[in-house]
Amino acid sequence: MTDKVFNRLEVEIKKTYYVSERYKITSSFILIHHEKKLTIKELSMFLRGSDKILEIDENTFFVIFTFTSEEQTFKASENILLELDRHFNSRDSYISMEALDTSNSPRMVINKLLQILSETRKSSYSRIEGESILNSNL
Repeated sequence: MTDKVFNRLEVEIKKTYYVSERYKITSSFILIHHEKKLTIKELSMFLRGSDKILEIDENTFFVIFTFTSEEQTFKASENILLELDRHFNSRDSYISMEALDTSNSPRMVINKLLQILSETRKSSYSRIEGESILNSNL
């Protein structure tokens, strides 16, 4: 990940923290990785208009779900995987999730999502994971 992309993610996470604290709303973050090239246009077909998408590289995207609980994020992630599977006729997509916690620095959020994604891609059991996958590998 380039410094430019990392800085952009950091800014967007800080903005989400601000909105969350000011308006008392919940949000969640996900990383989506697909083994084949994926565009923002293709991915946006499977997301709400209110979801914020940032491209990390041609295979990986950061998404902010505003007004979305952890449970709702999991359900939305299942729907995204289903749609990507249909669109590409493959099961090569993986998602890492992180609920909003303003006590975590943006750097911590990004690093944790990347770790979760790495572990999820190694797993044969699930293609959507949260922080629990890190705890189970201790």
